[in-house]
Amino acid sequence: MSNLFSGINARLRGTTSKAGGPSKYPTTSTADGPSKSRDTQSLTSVPRVSLPESPSLSQSMGLGPPTLDCPRPLPLWLNPAHAKHIVKGNFMTLSARPKTVDQGEWVAHQVVEHYRNLWNFVRVVHEKEDDGRSICNSSTCPKMSAGKNHSYTWLNRNHQPVELPAHEYMTLMQRWISGKIDDVSMFPTDPSGVSYAHHPEYSNDVLLQNDNENWLGVRSGFLNQLAGTCQLIFRQIFRVYTHLYWDHFIDPFYHLNLEKQLNSCFSHFILTATTLDMLQPDELEPMQYLVDLWAANGTFPPESRAYAFANLERGKYILRLSVAN
Repeated sequence: MSNLFSGINARLRGTTSKAGGPSKYPTTSTADGPSKSRDTQSLTSVPRVSLPESPSLSQSMGLGPPTLDCPRPLPLWLNPAHAKHIVKGNFMTLSARPKTVDQGEWVAHQVVEHYRNLWNFVRVVHEKEDDGRSICNSSTCPKMSAGKNHSYTWLNRNHQPVELPAHEYMTLMQRWISGKIDDVSMFPTDPSGVSYAHHPEYSNDVLLQNDNENWLGVRSGFLNQLAGTCQLIFRQIFRVYTHLYWDHFIDPFYHLNLEKQLNSCFSHFILTATTLDMLQPDELEPMQYLVDLWAANGTFPPESRAYAFANLERGKYILRLSVAN
């Protein structure tokens, strides 16, 4: 995926972006960590997050005609002409774990890979313009939102949820994720560590069943918090993507001809996160219509979990809307 970003620096130089939205009053807060939801572990070292309040997805997934609870006109990223990718082929081949790689190693690798992909895009909205301000700032994005129905909070030092400008939220989250990835106790990098995947023909099933230490990544030297930490990181990455789509898809990504790169990385992320059980269907709600569209246009293969999480009829309806227009 690294080759997707080869032209970003060149496009940034000498390019001035337009204002990203109406001016709003900024807010300020002091915070220590992201919030968390749906996590089975409750550790003080793991930040906690709640799902945003929004209309239930089930209301729009009934047996009646497809409904679109979206502002009109629809966001540009729901136009099939702008939901395309720069990479052709089946992204499942990138998300599938090689049989000889331990599951914990694979999950950790995917965390690092998708984090690096994401921050290439975040860097674009954080880049200073000629007036000394970034595209995403406290005036254009006074809170970390994804459309009118979704906003995300951060936990401050007193473990209280607070609203932050999106720029500040993403900066703090970047520090938090980097701190986790750079922590060698959480993500060990010692090449002498044991890392292997059990071969079904040679593994002793009795020993595996009696193994009291059989958490994700145990054979690769990972702590038993790996699954919960990686799930939190995937959720936070998803939150940033939702903000980039809802608030910055046109400015700067469409204006810089980077929308296909963004789509390629995000669809790959969704396939990976759902395949690894790092995101659940209700957590996809802010981007559910795009998931539906990608299932309908063939981006998500029928055998993928992302395809199973989609409303195929609604995705086809979105495709028909573009033809009618």
